[in-house]
Amino acid sequence: MFDMSCHDLPPIFEDNLSSISELLHKYLNYSNSVLDTDDDDEVSVVDTVKADICDFLELYTFKYDADFSQYCKPFITSTWSLVSSIGSQTKYDTLVSKSLHFLAAVAATREHSELFNSEEVLTEIVEKVILPNVALRESDIEMFEDEPIEYIRRDLEGSDSGSRRRSATDFLRSLQEKFESLVTACVSRYITHYLNQGKSDWKAKDTAVYLFLSIAAKGAVTQAQGVKTVNPLVNVVDFFERHIASDLVNGDGIEPIAKVDAIKFLYTFRSQLSKDQWKVAIGPLIQNLNSTNYVVYTYAAIAVERVLYLTDDAGNAMFPRADIEPFAKDLLTHLFKLIERETSAPKLQENEFLMRCVMRILIVIKDGAGPWLDTILTHLILITNVMKSNPSNPRFYYYHFEALGALVRYCAATHAAAINQKLWDPAHQILVEDVTEFIPYIFQILAQLLESSPADSVSDNYRALLGPLLQPTLWETRGNIPACTRLLSALIPRVAKTIVAENHLEAVLGIFQRLLNGKKSELNAFDVLEAVINSFEPSALDPYFDTILTLIFTKLQGSPADSFKIRFVRFFHLVGGRLEAGYGTDYFVKHSDKVDEKVFAQVYPPFILQETDKLARPVDRKAAVVSLTKTLCDSQVFAQKFAKGWGNTCRILLTLLANPPSAAAGVGDEIITENSPDDIGFGLTFTALNTCKPAARDDFPEVQNVTTWVKEYMVGANQRHGGAVEGFISQRLTPELQEAIAQYIR
Repeated sequence: MFDMSCHDLPPIFEDNLSSISELLHKYLNYSNSVLDTDDDDEVSVVDTVKADICDFLELYTFKYDADFSQYCKPFITSTWSLVSSIGSQTKYDTLVSKSLHFLAAVAATREHSELFNSEEVLTEIVEKVILPNVALRESDIEMFEDEPIEYIRRDLEGSDSGSRRRSATDFLRSLQEKFESLVTACVSRYITHYLNQGKSDWKAKDTAVYLFLSIAAKGAVTQAQGVKTVNPLVNVVDFFERHIASDLVNGDGIEPIAKVDAIKFLYTFRSQLSKDQWKVAIGPLIQNLNSTNYVVYTYAAIAVERVLYLTDDAGNAMFPRADIEPFAKDLLTHLFKLIERETSAPKLQENEFLMRCVMRILIVIKDGAGPWLDTILTHLILITNVMKSNPSNPRFYYYHFEALGALVRYCAATHAAAINQKLWDPAHQILVEDVTEFIPYIFQILAQLLESSPADSVSDNYRALLGPLLQPTLWETRGNIPACTRLLSALIPRVAKTIVAENHLEAVLGIFQRLLNGKKSELNAFDVLEAVINSFEPSALDPYFDTILTLIFTKLQGSPADSFKIRFVRFFHLVGGRLEAGYGTDYFVKHSDKVDEKVFAQVYPPFILQETDKLARPVDRKAAVVSLTKTLCDSQVFAQKFAKGWGNTCRILLTLLANPPSAAAGVGDEIITENSPDDIGFGLTFTALNTCKPAARDDFPEVQNVTTWVKEYMVGANQRHGGAVEGFISQRLTPELQEAIAQYIR
């Protein structure tokens, strides 16, 4: 019934909702001692059915309240009675959780929420439902001690949505959304009571802190900022200073769970603290990395990492590089020590939170890691060599390679030789051993290393990579394609002479063709092709350019995606703008005519002209300005054959110049945001390393001020061609366009 009702209310259910409700209510109240279980962990058939009924009730309350509301009241009474009287054994957890989810749904409705709108009712709810279900149980303590990483994941990532604690919190917050003052006042009395008890009973204090978290936080805890909106009737910072800070600072005699409560409080409300308040808190937080308790030091790492990621409303880091660099070395040393205490591959990878903290520190300090580069690389390579025998935690090794990528990104410009020497053997060994989970990461890191290194520092190792990289088998795995493309595109400019000398150009273009034929890889094809155009003389490409255009034109004749059209336009402007290298628009037209004399005229207006203004990145818009300007000024084909096309080209150029692109904009930024943990998984899918994200390539860096360049180029071209450009303007443009272009020709 639940599955059949997920999308729409089936007519047969709607017509018989009264009978269905009677039947469900009967079994919600049903009991049979014969079917009860003796084991505290074994769920009975009756309780499973009741939990499923509560699932159904929650769905109908949220989705079909208009139809179901009239039948709801008996279920509210029965569910309330159920959760008020049920035992604390683990076997009842699912039933209690789903019962509370239903009550939370009821509290959110307009019609039934008033049932809870009294201090007496709310007090009874807190005493009989909330408190018993948020109190720490023995099973929670056992998980904390025996399965610490599972405890952390359940608590941190919301996988405890079926737990009593989380469900009770959801119910309380649902009530608070309706009756904020009443709920806050009621719960606050119990918080005070448990804080007083907590002076001698740490479990009571844990309950108090959890209750405060439940009523203080409004909305979800976001990955980036924690809780952004808080209950205005409570003071988060004051509560921390009066009741929690001592647990964070003190070492001896503090229960580990109390320590975790203090750290989690900071983690949850991190965006509510000012920079000055954080300056006081960050030291004790870091000190907790020295704890011998697994959950404590892991939570400390989690909180430190998130604080280093924290920004203000203007996007400025709460703790920039200058604040972190003085103690970054000690932080990294201790984190590596914690990670490397495990020697087996699965255990070493178990705690991704520690590696995420390593990654964040390296991203924040940038090239400040240079003085300790050798030590950091030694640790990361050691971890790589342990992991590769059994890559078991995709999140861990993703953060690990982001950390390695950060070192390369920020330190290769000044330490290229050292990184190459240290990194090559382990990277090569991963390729030799075919560690499929790591190969895409290795290719991205090698590409970043190539691009970040001085042009004269390319070793023979990279030249040796060219042959294997051109083997078709490597490109058969879909997950390899983006990373292989990234590396090949970075490698081509550095080894162009080798490619020509060893006759590899045809194989490179074979990779381009292979990528172009795939719907999901067609954009990667242009990455390779643009690298080729930027790296080889036209004479080297002459034998192949007709075929390249045939392949592209064939794709354009179908129903190309907008992204494909944009990449084609970028490719045309790259060719058109590289006139001094021997390319240019006439080169493009010459080879187009070899394919079909009519094809250029069929492609230019609907694709190149129409799509050019859709180019979004400043570097692409600048390339278009350069290309179109050189077409107007120096193309013999447009001068002699395409008079109308000349006028339309000028119109598009003026459109671009109305909002000229900045020379520096769009070349890349330094905001590094790692992938969501939910997007990282097993399998052959590709995960991009954001520390190795390629910068937007500027193909015309010599053009700084676009408007000034256009004027200088047009004036010079007009002189070179004996006033021909001015003649075209007067003959081929409307008076309005003549007036608009006049400022660029005089």
